[in-house]
Amino acid sequence: MGSAGDHVPGMSSAALGFLAILAGTAIAGQAAANARLGVLLHSSILATGVAFFASLVVTLLGLAVLRTPLPDLDRVAAVPPYLWVAGGLMSAFGVGVFYWLIPQLGVSRVVAYALTGQLLLSMIASHLGWFQLPVVQISPMKLLGAACLILGVGLIQGTTT
Repeated sequence: MGSAGDHVPGMSSAALGFLAILAGTAIAGQAAANARLGVLLHSSILATGVAFFASLVVTLLGLAVLRTPLPDLDRVAAVPPYLWVAGGLMSAFGVGVFYWLIPQLGVSRVVAYALTGQLLLSMIASHLGWFQLPVVQISPMKLLGAACLILGVGLIQGTTT
């Protein structure tokens, strides 16, 4: 897949959007499967650990198959210290809570609520340029679009709360 910010020659916005949809289906599928693993193991945190271990193995295999070069020490030293742990902490929290909530609320409802949280935070992060993201201002049309998506999530769930 490459690193964040890599340009993929020849891939249209539609193809990239479809790939994002496929990634979203993988997230929902793994959440459902690993939530069930947590139920069977009587531990959502253990299921989270198993999921991250499997992810580590697959990622290391991907690095080997793609022959991805490791960064030099200067590049590693230039990374702000918080970035070495921030994503992992948020992932562990988000995934662990997913696995705990899904058996109680169902995968569709949890993913719908999570989508709402992702949408809101991503708009704020883009608007403020967090993590050196390209700044994308929140406009009235973007707010209307977000409201429509959130309303859609509510309609899918059978409630707007």
